[in-house]
Amino acid sequence: MDYIVSSIEGEYAYLKRTDKECEEDLFIALALLPQGTDIGTKLHYEFPEYTITER
Repeated sequence: MDYIVSSIEGEYAYLKRTDKECEEDLFIALALLPQGTDIGTKLHYEFPEYTITER
């Protein structure tokens, strides 16, 4: 699945799916995301990790 970081609040990030299939944001700890993740970062999730596809 592909996501984009829509916002960051403290130690957590809100991820929005890019395929628009799901309207709800995913709430996840920044510690589980790759270093350098920021608002607008595009991520790809393949169990069990996230990778940055584009900043």
